[in-house]
Amino acid sequence: MQLFCQFETSDFDAWKRDFDNAVEDRAQAGLTLLQLWREADGGAGRPFALFEVNDKAKARAWLDKERGLGADIAAHFLRTA
Repeated sequence: MQLFCQFETSDFDAWKRDFDNAVEDRAQAGLTLLQLWREADGGAGRPFALFEVNDKAKARAWLDKERGLGADIAAHFLRTA
């Protein structure tokens, strides 16, 4: 299962620094980053990430925690069709 997230940020560089520093938190939540994108048309405020999910309950808890800290995240759990 994968988790596709779109993050909202007004400062991509600060967001990316925090994102990189939180790798251990995501690993503990059973998430492995597969790919990270930025919009090609200068939309620095909307990075996208695709994660491999090893534990859906832990991943949901991670999302809830991040949102509780004020993160604006659109998230979708996906499976191969």
